[in-house]
Amino acid sequence: MNVDEILSRLHIERLNEMQQAAIRAFGGGDDVILLSPTGSGKTLAYLLPLLSFLKPGVKGVQAVVLVPSRELALQIDQVFRAMGTEYNVMSCYGGRPAMDEHRVMKNVNPAVIIGTPGRMNDHLQKANFDASAVRLLVIDEFDKCLEFGFQEEMASVMGQLPRIERRFLLSATDAEEIPRFTGLRRVRKLDFLRPEHVLSSRLHLYKVVSPVKDKLDTLFRLLCCIGNESTLVFCNHRESVERVGEYLRRMKMYCEVFHGGMGQDERERALYKFRNGSCPVLVSTDLAARGLDIPEIKNVVHYHLPVSEDSFIHRNGRTARWENEGNAYVLAYQEEALPSYLPEDALEDYELPGSVSLPPLPEFVTLYIGKGKKDKINKVDIVGFLSKKGRLQKDEIGKVDVKERHAFVAIARRKAKQVLKLVQNEKIKGVKALIEVAK
Repeated sequence: MNVDEILSRLHIERLNEMQQAAIRAFGGGDDVILLSPTGSGKTLAYLLPLLSFLKPGVKGVQAVVLVPSRELALQIDQVFRAMGTEYNVMSCYGGRPAMDEHRVMKNVNPAVIIGTPGRMNDHLQKANFDASAVRLLVIDEFDKCLEFGFQEEMASVMGQLPRIERRFLLSATDAEEIPRFTGLRRVRKLDFLRPEHVLSSRLHLYKVVSPVKDKLDTLFRLLCCIGNESTLVFCNHRESVERVGEYLRRMKMYCEVFHGGMGQDERERALYKFRNGSCPVLVSTDLAARGLDIPEIKNVVHYHLPVSEDSFIHRNGRTARWENEGNAYVLAYQEEALPSYLPEDALEDYELPGSVSLPPLPEFVTLYIGKGKKDKINKVDIVGFLSKKGRLQKDEIGKVDVKERHAFVAIARRKAKQVLKLVQNEKIKGVKALIEVAK
């Protein structure tokens, strides 16, 4: 394993202190519990040791990674693929037929499977892969798995993996007690939840006062001031997310919404638009507070404050990641008392101007392409097609995401109409595909 080559592929200059400590601890032969703040790079902290644990030439699944959400599974899957190793990986989660995943397993022969507890149980109970080959178990966002009530599912997974040699648990908060079903033996605990990590020096905290209890207008004016910087707005309830989203759209502010009550396709589209910069504002519940690796997020807005300090920290962890700086804005009614975990002197007052104007539309727009990996289409094919048939320059094509049956690509907004006209009835690698602006 050449760590320098992997870091180069991931465009990372060096490992941080926590990641280096995790690699050393895993090399010592013990089970590892790693506690580290959201946004500190825990994914790479266990993927590198995991990679060193895999053995070339071994058939079957050698490592299982349990995660609390589909989004986190996909995120880890993407990071592992980007590392450019010789090993295959796949992610498993609810919302799609387990039978389809089983077919992929047989074709891909993954060494690593990343999945949610329920779906992993399904595959194990049906003996869709050989559990006896699994030697390593990782539980990412362990605290969130417990919070979501996955105890029984996780215990069942453990019971069906009889030959686990090493365990790696990761969390952004310290659990009072680790359940027995984890099977931890000799444990090395790494605690990077130091007080100085709670409020990073790269994170700037502001208080925005609303003159009325209904903070919709204050939020709108703040977003106008922020402009087209990537901004994540947190609400405490799904209904509030929808209400805020509807209001912003009525005010002609371009945004997407994201919460657990949406279909997976809807959530996926919203995330892609936010990730690739074609939509600057994402309004979400705390579902987006964990497991989303979007390093370019500049601002976090607390439309509602969470009940606990942990949740506040996790939300803020979406910005000021790695070496970047970020802002967190707390919206508060002028007579509203702040929670005890947030003293007044921790926040700088942010004064909104008397008048604001809508920011311009984002530079990019997202296209939906109705074909994907199943049709033997990859990123290079899409870029080449848009360059040749759509007459786009390199800097007019943004991020490309290719899924099994479809793809998303960001292109320059000013060229969108021209591109759609030029590619009408054209084929990608001999395949005709629906191409339209993503709804």
